Amino acid sequence: MTDQTQTPVEEMSFEAAMAELEQVVSKLERGDVALDESIALYERGAALRKRCDAKLSEAEEKVAAITLDAEGNPTGTKPAEGL
Repeated sequence: MTDQTQTPVEEMSFEAAMAELEQVVSKLERGDVALDESIALYERGAALRKRCDAKLSEAEEKVAAITLDAEGNPTGTKPAEGL
């Protein structure tokens, strides 16, 4: 879990980050890892949680930008700011 072949957190999809976060939590809950590895797992878990939060926020913004017509049907999206 703490080797050099890990995917950088900032490059992970929401699903990949969530799956790894679940593995990290499971290992920490079992309590069968050395202190140094526990610290590394906790740090990785914190970064994964932050990534998941960011990806969820992005998705919420995209959903909020969907415009609806008078009947409530999607008609498009508002232009994204900063693009």
